[in-house]
Amino acid sequence: MSHLAILTVRNEGAFLLEWLAHHRAVGFDDFLVFSNDCDDGSDTMLDRLDAMGWLKHVRNDGPYDKGGIQFTALKRAAKMGRVKRAEWILPLDVDEFVNVHTGDGTLSALHAALPDATAITLTWRLFGNDDQVRYADSPVTETFTKGAPDILNWPWRASMFKTLYANDGTYRKPGVHRPRDADEAKLANARWYDSHGRALDDQFKTRRIFSNYGRPNYGLAQINHYPLGAMESYVLKADRGRAVHSDDMLGLDYWVERNFCSQTDTSIRRYDAARDAHLAELRGDSTLAALHNGAVAWRKARFEMLMTQEPFRALFGRLLMTPPTRPVPAKAAQFMIRFANMAKADQD
Repeated sequence: MSHLAILTVRNEGAFLLEWLAHHRAVGFDDFLVFSNDCDDGSDTMLDRLDAMGWLKHVRNDGPYDKGGIQFTALKRAAKMGRVKRAEWILPLDVDEFVNVHTGDGTLSALHAALPDATAITLTWRLFGNDDQVRYADSPVTETFTKGAPDILNWPWRASMFKTLYANDGTYRKPGVHRPRDADEAKLANARWYDSHGRALDDQFKTRRIFSNYGRPNYGLAQINHYPLGAMESYVLKADRGRAVHSDDMLGLDYWVERNFCSQTDTSIRRYDAARDAHLAELRGDSTLAALHNGAVAWRKARFEMLMTQEPFRALFGRLLMTPPTRPVPAKAAQFMIRFANMAKADQD
């Protein structure tokens, strides 16, 4: 069966080759990538990858819907023949790496473990900064190996998921975390499972975007999520803005909620050999290699420039002084959950 990954990028060319090689090793055979406002040559790199047959590149230059750049891209994707023909679809970000634990680590093995599933929620496992200050052109999955514990009690954002779903007509549009625009007549036949192997109830079919925290969620698969990177990279991410709302500058709050470094997890290294084989093919293209090196140089130069501006210099200084995030004990998490539920009730 075919698997399509949908990606949106801006100024992330330095990470593209690793991301593509990894997900080809996992079992994705098609990629649809949208780019916008690139200064590092990401768009030119994607043009080259398109010409080489690795993916389909679409420039997402706007205007944008009120939902933002990523929502606009996914709305456009829903109308494309490539998406309509795909058997399974998973929207991802460039800092998210699928990590299957069952069988041989491929998507086929995941389907074999959950043969009745028409949608599988892949829960984030957050990987923190691990005191990496300088950005280096080295594999993300080898550089950052410390992350959140197996059981995370808080915050709920750390247990968000992305959804690998069968493109069987139950949902008409891909969404950032879950498919959207459901056909009500087909929902009864949808079978949602989490990546620990548990059948999920009906609320997941229409609205949930995070897994139940306080319990294991990674038994069969997970998404290794590297939202921070090195401190230098985080400054550039703050400059770029949020993936959904690009005008919102990231600060220390985003960092603290994601900088978990309490448990070492190197399970994703099972893909090293297969990934490296694909990387060798990509880097063997002289044009692509030059574009990658240009994107790396751009990141280093951009950081130097941002350090001349006080908001970014101050942010970098705070990152240097902030220790890794301490996982919240279960009792304290229950305290937070109670108030979160009260706030939700007030909103309802």
